[in-house]
Amino acid sequence: MEKTPFLLLFFTLLLLNSHPIHTLSPPISPTQPPSSAPSTTISSTLDPKQLRALQSLNLPTTKDPCSNHNAIHCDTSKPFRHLLSLRLINCSDDVSLSITALKSLSTLQDLQFIDCPAAPVTFPSELALNIKTFTCINSLRKLTGVWLSRLVNVTDLTVSDVPIKASGPVIILAHLKKVNKVVLSRSNLTGNLPGKSWNSNVSHIDLSGNHLKGKIHSSMTELENLVYLNLSSNQLTGELPTSIGDLIELRNLSVSSNSLSGPIPESLVSIPSLVSLDLSSNQFNGSIPKFLGDMKGLKYLNLEKNNFQGIMPFNASFIKRLVVFRIGDNANLCYNRTTLSSKVKLGISPCDKNGLPMSPPAKSSSGDDSGGGDDDDGDEDSTSEDATSQKGGGHHGPNKVVLGVAIALSSIVFLIIFLILLSRKCA
Repeated sequence: MEKTPFLLLFFTLLLLNSHPIHTLSPPISPTQPPSSAPSTTISSTLDPKQLRALQSLNLPTTKDPCSNHNAIHCDTSKPFRHLLSLRLINCSDDVSLSITALKSLSTLQDLQFIDCPAAPVTFPSELALNIKTFTCINSLRKLTGVWLSRLVNVTDLTVSDVPIKASGPVIILAHLKKVNKVVLSRSNLTGNLPGKSWNSNVSHIDLSGNHLKGKIHSSMTELENLVYLNLSSNQLTGELPTSIGDLIELRNLSVSSNSLSGPIPESLVSIPSLVSLDLSSNQFNGSIPKFLGDMKGLKYLNLEKNNFQGIMPFNASFIKRLVVFRIGDNANLCYNRTTLSSKVKLGISPCDKNGLPMSPPAKSSSGDDSGGGDDDDGDEDSTSEDATSQKGGGHHGPNKVVLGVAIALSSIVFLIIFLILLSRKCA
């Protein structure tokens, strides 16, 4: 019985040694996370004024807007960052641009509206002066030339599928002394094509799909840095300037769907980098220069629906090298059948021995993008058929003997009927 207190003391000490004593931490509130846990809210690094401006435009700002690299780009300034680029896409119909918000966004250098039918407002001066890139595609409902001319420091201007009220593009371009890229397409622009209003360093011009009139001024050929020129689907008249070859950096030239006339200028041979040439749907005439076939970089050539005449100078190897080749609907143009197979459907006739079209041309197929295809221009059967056709003068009528017999039989039948009627009358 005396050993009992001793045993209890022994087991008590043993338990204390196996479970060391710890200091207790303060109790953690169930409504607050531990201090070591990361915060679930992300604080914005954007200037608060600009953050509120974005919110007024109904842009999602639950996270840091500067992390949305698809639509927004910011600088790296501290303690707050500022907007450099903003893209508004697929806006709702009731979105409105606030003057107050735009004043807060005056740090923007790149502003884009894409499918955003908001009503345009006058940009604050600081914002208008700061913009370097302005894009408006199917947005802002309607613009004016004066409105665009206030973007005096813009280097990249794109306005497409938006009506522009102006007496001509010169109202806009005369003030844009730093612009390098100009796209004013399908904007209902009227007036004459600008001549000397361009920045000398412009490299990209697209005025397609408007109602511009007049000639292509030779002063445009002084734009030595021009790489892309699209004047298609307007109402331009006159000839291509003979100095077009001075645009030695030019890679793409399209003047299709106008009322231009005259020959293809020989100076085009001086443009070594030309990749695409589209002169279709005009009134160009004369012969097609052979040098086009020697331009190694040319991949897209469209000369259809003009008044070209004579023998087409291109061979099969050149046509097969092209990605797109169209030359149909030139009534007085024909091809040499010794260099091209009749299987190649070009939309023009083969030439006779005098170099004139032999017969109505075979219509080119809807897929006539390349004249080469898999046809072999040495096909003997088609060549022999063509030769037989040429000997016959290109006519494929019935045999003369058969035709004569048919006429004789008809005459006999007519005579018999006449005699029967005559005998009845006499009786």
